[in-house]
Amino acid sequence: MKIVILERNSVGPDISVDILNELGEVTAYPNTVSVQEVRERTADAEIVVANKSPINEESLGGSKNVKLVCEFATGYDNCDLGYLKSRGIPVCNVVGYSTDMVAQHTFTLALAVSQHLSWYDDYVKSGRYSAQDRFSNFDIPFCELSGKTWGIVGMGNIGRKVAQIATAFGCRVIFTSVTGKSTVTEYEMVSKEELLKQSDFLSLHCPLSDITRNYIDRDALKMMKPTAYLINVARGRVVNNTDLYEALENGEIAGAGLDVLEDEPLRLTNPLSRIKDSGKLIITPHLAWGSVEARYRCVQGVYDNIKAFLDGNPIHVVN
Repeated sequence: MKIVILERNSVGPDISVDILNELGEVTAYPNTVSVQEVRERTADAEIVVANKSPINEESLGGSKNVKLVCEFATGYDNCDLGYLKSRGIPVCNVVGYSTDMVAQHTFTLALAVSQHLSWYDDYVKSGRYSAQDRFSNFDIPFCELSGKTWGIVGMGNIGRKVAQIATAFGCRVIFTSVTGKSTVTEYEMVSKEELLKQSDFLSLHCPLSDITRNYIDRDALKMMKPTAYLINVARGRVVNNTDLYEALENGEIAGAGLDVLEDEPLRLTNPLSRIKDSGKLIITPHLAWGSVEARYRCVQGVYDNIKAFLDGNPIHVVN
């Protein structure tokens, strides 16, 4: 089998992908961005491994030997599933490999922004703490998680993990189902409006779809408490970035922690790039999923998907 990895560096150059050599003849490219690059690099491929590269009729139409597309990811927004299904090409993603890390990063963002850790770290390192005449400093007030209401959009594997951790912190957990079909009974399900109104911390863990695109927009932000914090570790376009900027600048919510943005990397035309106050906004570069352990699991998951396909029992097929 001729296996082409279009975005080898998407799992990090420190993580070996040599295990895939056991399954076929592997050609790996550090990154592949354009449709033309996909065309050229998959021309003779039988198995394509991608992450963000466009996989559709325009890019893959001339690649007649492709039998399988695997994602170095859980998400598959880059794939035209209808087109691939029409050609009989299954798409396999990797499920659950990053659950623990994304949940962990959710609280890293929430605690960092709500406790103003960046400001206090700078206060000490600038010498201002050494110059003061008291042992402590709490010039910028901060609050406990205990007793707060933690709202969740997307009660899948990650959402459930976040709910467990929030409960351990002493939060009341509520959630909403964007499809209305959730079977989760351990936590209270409420309407979107009630979720927005009640949440002290609101974290997003839903996939991007026509339903969730701009799910958090100007109207949604206006329903939130002025003391509330928004955490987005889902997909960037679930939150309207311009509306969030205005809400933060106008004090409509207290702050936000983002690991994902409308366009990545962050464009300087995105108004959020103008906010330098880390007590109001913290942005990390789409790394919530990327612990060393999670990236090893991701590569292993792609290996498992390809091997299962070759053995005639494909798993994690999304189309």
